[in-house]
This record gives sequence, structure tokens and C-alpha cells, in this order.
Amino acid sequence: MSLFVVSLSDVGEGVAEAELIEWHVAVGDTVGEDQLLGVVMTDKAAVDVPSSVLGKVVKLCAEVGDVVAVGADLIHLDVVGDGIDVDDGDDKQKPVIKSAMPKLSNMDSTGSDNQARDERDESHSGEVRRAPVREIVERVENTGNANGKVLAAPSVRQRARELGVDIATVSGSGPAGRIVHSDLDRFTERRKPSGTSQGQPNTSVNVIKVVGLRRKIAEKMALSHSRIPHITIVEEVDVQYLEELRLELNEKHNDSRGKLTILPFVMKAIIEAVREQPELNALYDDEAESVAQHAGVHIGVAAQTPNGLVVPVVRHSEMNSLWENAAQITKLASACRDGSVSRDDLSNSTITITSLGALGALATTPIINHPEVAIVGINKMMIRPFWDGQQFVPRKMMNLSCSFDHRVVDGWDAAVFVQKLKSLLEKPAMLFMDN
Repeated sequence: MSLFVVSLSDVGEGVAEAELIEWHVAVGDTVGEDQLLGVVMTDKAAVDVPSSVLGKVVKLCAEVGDVVAVGADLIHLDVVGDGIDVDDGDDKQKPVIKSAMPKLSNMDSTGSDNQARDERDESHSGEVRRAPVREIVERVENTGNANGKVLAAPSVRQRARELGVDIATVSGSGPAGRIVHSDLDRFTERRKPSGTSQGQPNTSVNVIKVVGLRRKIAEKMALSHSRIPHITIVEEVDVQYLEELRLELNEKHNDSRGKLTILPFVMKAIIEAVREQPELNALYDDEAESVAQHAGVHIGVAAQTPNGLVVPVVRHSEMNSLWENAAQITKLASACRDGSVSRDDLSNSTITITSLGALGALATTPIINHPEVAIVGINKMMIRPFWDGQQFVPRKMMNLSCSFDHRVVDGWDAAVFVQKLKSLLEKPAMLFMDN
């Protein structure tokens, strides 16, 4: 037998490490070619680590929650073929065979079967090959559960852990018995909490280690809150005319261009507002104490997923129409929910929108997406009594909650920005006038 080492390869430009968020195997397990070994995460993007050989697990080199450096060993397998001979006692060891993870910064979505075979063959010769992410994911998803392994996406597995569900006890309705989110929904609906004896309070404590996306969110929020002195302004906005325009446009185009929500209109208002205040479409460098103002408006749109909050980015939103921005939002939100969003889609925003939709409150105090200097929060829309100068009339109203980095944005400038948004949203025709 020989030792085959699966190591952590390059996971993106400028990234030196990734967090191990899940093992799918244990010491002593026999794994097949293309079988999923584990999952790592970097900058909120989860990546599957498959095996390229048939072998037996002899060592797991990291624990869930560990941060693993690029190039470090992840797992050791006993395989038949070239590698380190573990039984011959010879001091001269053969070169270790390395199985590399896909490189995130250069993802190929068109890998063919021939290319996959070539890469597997060359991996046995000792050369590191980086298979396209989509190809690897498809190969893993199409692998049956003949070895008794549970088939489920990383997002489904993490949600199961958060719910306290042993995923092996859930019946899958997907291809080859794959478990999907709806399977978890049905399972949790059927599950009933266990009772306790009368007079015997349940004093058990469930301690859950914060790992993966949840830890990334915690780190990001702690960084933003500790470094940025926030100032938040809440303003009431009459969106009656905006809603009438939105509904009329949707009815006119009858889904041929896709549905418009309020988000593309808010994006358009932000684009127009930062034309006059470019210092708000900027990133603050804490170390250099400098502000980088960007010409392109790259708007992050906070999206809730089963695993937590992520912020995909609509790049150069100023170049898009309302419908193009709406389509980008829909596409990115879908990718976030199913776990296929790329690292690049979650990076380099210059200003962010956050919204709780129908669950939103009257007002919120959004935390800035570091290193940005501003964030626009959309609160719940509702019908409220509005005084028109003569009487109270019902109007659709919505509050904006906008936070700013007070190190670089003065209160006056923050108020000017919010009032500009208010004016544009209350008179939506102004959004489409030539500048």
C-alpha cells in the first residue's frame, strides 16, 4: 500500500488559508473515486473536496473549525500504486502524491469528460491538476450512495446541523436519494420535542461550535462594529407613486422582462445620489487612513440563505437598466441559496443595501459592510395616515435606515444623502431624467 495525500491547494488570489467546515469520512472508511471527503470555506464560498482515487482513510489532518493553510495536508489515504510505501522501511521515500482542490479564482464551467479523465490520469503521475469546480461538483452529485454515504449539498448539511438533525436519518427525494432542503422541512415538521417528567426541568445545554459561514459572519460583524463609529439616520419616505409605477411597469411588460421589486429602484436612487456625493461610494483603508472613491457603483445586496447572511455584488450597476439590475439580483440570490455563488460574486462591493422585506420593522440600525463607508437599510412598507395639508389620507410609506462611517462622513453629508434618496423615491420620474 502507498500513502496518498490530499492537500489544500490554491483557493483564490491573495487567500492563504481556508476553514474546514465538514468531514464526510472518518478514519477507517473506504472511499471511492470522486467521493466527497469534506468541505472547506473561504470568504463565504464553500468548496467540496472530492477524492480522485480509491483508498482507505488513515488520517484526518484537521478538525472541523480548523483554519488550514494553503499547501497543508487535509487527509491521508492508503492506496494501491505510487506514493510513500508505508511498509518497506526504506529511509528513501518516494514523492508524495498530492490531490489538489479546485482553484476558485480560475473556475471553468465547460470542462468535458475527456478533460476530466486526463486530469485524473495525470494526478496519478504526481502532477497537481485543478479540475473545474462545476465538473467536480457534478461528478460528486452524480455519485451514488453505494458506499452508504449520505448525499447532500454543503448548505443542506450545515442547516441540518443547525437544526440538530442527524442527516443520516432523513429520507432524500432528490436524484439518487440526495437530500434537499424540502426533505429537512418535512422531517422537522414530523419531529416532536421530547417531553420531560413532571417536576423535572430540562437542564441540558446544547453547545454548538461556531464554524463555517456563521463564523465568517461573526468575524465580519465584530470587525465592522469595533472599527467603524456608526451614525444612523432614519427617514420616512412616501412610496405611493413609486409603487404605482412599479406595478404599472410589471403589468405592461407582463413578465417578459422579469418582475421588478423595489430593490432596483433603490439601487437607481443610490446611483444618482452618489453622482453628487462620490465620497459615499468608497472604501476606507484603516491602515493607510485613506479613502478610495470608486467611479463604478458596485452594490452589495444582503441576502439571507439557509446558512446565514451573505452579500452578493451587482457590479457596475450604473451601467444597467432597472430590469438588468433586477435580473442580476435574482440570479445572485438564487446562487446564494443553492450554494453555487462564486467567491468573486461576494467580493469588492462599494456600497450595500440591506432589507428584511415583509419581516422588516419600522426602523433598523444596519451595520456597515466593512470597509465600505455607507449602507442603506430598507424597512417594511405599510399603509399609514399621511397629512396632505387638509386631511389625513392613506399612503404607502416606508422608512429608510442609513448608517455611515463617522470617521469620513459628517452628519450633514449623511443627511444630504438620505434626503436625496427620499426625494428620488418620492418622485420616481426624477430617476429617469437625463443628467
